[in-house]
Amino acid sequence: MTIDAMDDPTPMPPTPTTATETSLTPDLPATELESPGMPTPDTESIRQRCEVLGIKWLEKAPPPTDEAIALIDAEAAVRLRVVPLQIDDNRLTVAMVDPLDIAAMDEVATLTGYPITRVGLEQKIFSDLMRDHYGTTAARMAESLAGEADEQVDVEHNLDAIEAEDIHRMAEQPTLINLVNLLLLEAIQQRASDVHIEPFENELKVKYRVDGVLVEQQPPPKHLQPALIGRIKIMSGMNIAERYVPQDGHITLRFEGRKVDIRVSTVPTLYGESVVMRILDKSALPLDLETLGMSEDLRRHMDTLIAKPHGMVLVTGPTGSGKTTTLYAALSKLYDPRKKIITIEDPVEYELTGINQIPVNPKRGLTFATGLRHILRQDPDVIFVGEIRDGETVDIAIRSALTGHLIFSTLHTNDAMSSIGRMIDMGAESYLAASVLEGVLAQRLGRRVCQECAEKVPIAEDVEHRLSPAELEMFNGTVTRGAGCDECNGAGTYGRLGFFELLRINPALRRAISENRSVADMRKMVDDSFMTMRDDGLNKAAAGMTTIEEVLRATQDTEDLGV
Repeated sequence: MTIDAMDDPTPMPPTPTTATETSLTPDLPATELESPGMPTPDTESIRQRCEVLGIKWLEKAPPPTDEAIALIDAEAAVRLRVVPLQIDDNRLTVAMVDPLDIAAMDEVATLTGYPITRVGLEQKIFSDLMRDHYGTTAARMAESLAGEADEQVDVEHNLDAIEAEDIHRMAEQPTLINLVNLLLLEAIQQRASDVHIEPFENELKVKYRVDGVLVEQQPPPKHLQPALIGRIKIMSGMNIAERYVPQDGHITLRFEGRKVDIRVSTVPTLYGESVVMRILDKSALPLDLETLGMSEDLRRHMDTLIAKPHGMVLVTGPTGSGKTTTLYAALSKLYDPRKKIITIEDPVEYELTGINQIPVNPKRGLTFATGLRHILRQDPDVIFVGEIRDGETVDIAIRSALTGHLIFSTLHTNDAMSSIGRMIDMGAESYLAASVLEGVLAQRLGRRVCQECAEKVPIAEDVEHRLSPAELEMFNGTVTRGAGCDECNGAGTYGRLGFFELLRINPALRRAISENRSVADMRKMVDDSFMTMRDDGLNKAAAGMTTIEEVLRATQDTEDLGV
């Protein structure tokens, strides 16, 4: 399983190059594969041929014995696509996705010293079997590389002494390439949104962010740090010779027939470069508001806002709260071939069919403000500005909304009402903001309870005292919690959903904004249908969709907001 991005033995140029699209399969041309190792064969045809040859095909895998598992390490198991099951009558039985792979069978026989009996397994059963009995494959493979330390430069305490050519040479080792590929493959399979590689004095930590929470993986050996990070920088088109300034890069790969983009960021730390890889998997992106967890009433109000011919709609929240995903869902719902829709983003996270998307490029002078100014000459109907960051951008956005365009954008504020003050603080005229603003959606993300292992349990005492009497009545003393199962990898949660509050600008609020009234005054003028994020989240917890702890972690008490 390789992601062959720029695999050539020549030294890297001193300046970054553009990363090419790659595939998660080793030592082969860029093709679409489903797992590490050799290309996934046509299972049905192989199964039929196995029946003719008398090779058994199992519907479920028997538990392997420890004695058999110990015969083949993880690296060989991944590369050869085999799992040893048992030793019987001095023969080793191995499970294979492709029992017709004679070369793999011969190598297993050579490695183990046993004659081989082959049995076939479906891909998913085989993958589950390998994960259960070899643990995290990337971590296990990293452990197997520890024995190759003598082939590496001793860098544990002398990272600065490594030359770029040495890093490049180490990063091109096949086992190192497969290690990085496995790390990415497992992150995608585990639905991770980010991969974090963090260097410390005596270890190199690897963490996956799954459903918003970092999960630490078994660390690879510290001596692999330069080669591992160098390999990632080569794949993402960075300058491997530069280790003391932050860099950004990009990897495009194909996984199970779909394109996955990975945004890569490095920053120098005390013990080497820290790397974060943001996985942008479009197939995992929910592009409808219902899937995001928005209630029917809220969706109806949002539909009214996005159907307006002009004005401004904002989505607010901290980084990582799903603002862009919500706006992508709104744009997808709004898409019509008769409308011209243009976005300007930093960066373009997902490609939307039929929508013109512009990536911000400050190095070439393309900022949100300059891009937005030129977008207006493209005769758009709908404009999405990735983020309003400064006075110039907010001024152009407001004037665009005044001249007949529908503007969507995001702000970093704690709740919906605070976004009004933030715009005015950036330099927006209050009377202009009042005339164009149509609605503000604030949101946070919480983890969903896994429905496969959901169960009712009493409310914990440390949670109970944090709820008001009215809120406690919603739960009747019990809450839904995931017990942990194979589907959710024992976490009890699977996926995320949003907690929302939608502020619709009514005439009273519009007048209060233009008069620069205080936030406390404006809170008294909201519609009766207004619901805070906390209330929305608690309703979802009462319905068994999430937990009270998730709601309390992500939202504020209404008393803190002065409501």
